[in-house]
Amino acid sequence: MIQLQTDPMVFVRFAVAILIGILIGLQREYSFASGEEKEHTAGIRTFALLSMMGCAAAFAGEIINSVWPVIAVIGVAGTLLAVTQYADTVQGKSGLTGEVSAILAVFCGMFAYWDKMVAAAALGVATTLLLSVKPELHGMVHKMSREDLFATLKFAVITAIILPILPNTTYGPVPYNVINPFNIWLFVIFISGMSFVGYVLMKIIGADRALTITGLLGGLTSSTALTLSCTRLSKESVDLGKPLALAIIIAWTVMFVRVLILVQVLNPALAQHIFIPMLIPIALGVGWSLYLYRSSNSKQTAEMKFSNPFELWPAIIFALLVTAIMIISKAAQINWGSMGIYLTSIISGFADVDAISISMSQLNKAAGGIDTPKAARAIILAAAANTFAKSIMSLSFGSRSLKKALLPYSVLIVIVSAGITLLI
Repeated sequence: MIQLQTDPMVFVRFAVAILIGILIGLQREYSFASGEEKEHTAGIRTFALLSMMGCAAAFAGEIINSVWPVIAVIGVAGTLLAVTQYADTVQGKSGLTGEVSAILAVFCGMFAYWDKMVAAAALGVATTLLLSVKPELHGMVHKMSREDLFATLKFAVITAIILPILPNTTYGPVPYNVINPFNIWLFVIFISGMSFVGYVLMKIIGADRALTITGLLGGLTSSTALTLSCTRLSKESVDLGKPLALAIIIAWTVMFVRVLILVQVLNPALAQHIFIPMLIPIALGVGWSLYLYRSSNSKQTAEMKFSNPFELWPAIIFALLVTAIMIISKAAQINWGSMGIYLTSIISGFADVDAISISMSQLNKAAGGIDTPKAARAIILAAAANTFAKSIMSLSFGSRSLKKALLPYSVLIVIVSAGITLLI
């Protein structure tokens, strides 16, 4: 039996439970006061008591070594909330958000007592967050097309169903045994997930808001797509040359950050090797963006079009691209040494920098694979080639004002990106 006098952690657990309840209750009170909710089932005190009740049930269950206090509290809480919901329904009110969040508060209290305070806090914060972003979520749903819905569902299916059944083993004849279906598809999910974050944010914030935000989110989604869109718009809106150039440069800078994060997740040792060289183009992009921001009306808007990144065929094509690059890079290493690897990186970089980053990260970790300096140079060269391709695209088809704002930076970033390979 626990002695309260000699176990101060009991009080800590109850305190955590009460704080979590207060956090959720604060949100419910605020929603009611601000008019977001016409009625609310419970407020700060009630949610704190509900969370404390869950903690007390877990405490009592431990004292008598029985699960019945927990079951009883869940039953009582569920009954009270069911009665409340019935009364609301009779009065013509609808919705279960308050009732569900109240039950979650009870579970938060139980988790806190069971010394799962990190899980309790995470559950409490997640509950509060979901309650708080109601307008944004509803706004995103209204902006969501039927195609967006089906694309997202398709990706959910191929992630939850296909990924677990893929073999997590290496295939191919030695020394070309570098293909692991499970890992390759996992990379596809990770890249698409990063793109989806940008896409969802665009749905919530709006891609037609300030071009600086559009550039940031476009870099997460697809810097190439944003470059194409801005280049096209520069012909239609000549006076937007500088703001569009700003959006493009921000997207290119985010691309370097994205590559660095990707390599850090897949191969931390390799990420340390490219960290300083990657900071140079990132710093250059930030500096030039600040210059353009101060000399242009960055709050101007333009209509941007981005498709949902959760499409099946692009994901499959990306997986095939990663597979092909891994095989070609390995063959180039065996037959032509370093120059073969670098040539492969430059060529693949024109199309996609994520694929070569994944390939180099995996080949660097594999037994007898590409050594760290070569893998790092390959990634930097791919990023430089990708930036060069986008520069040619903008400077060839953009308006005169876009070219004028973009040309100095384009020349500088390509030279710097290629030159920093000498630092590795």
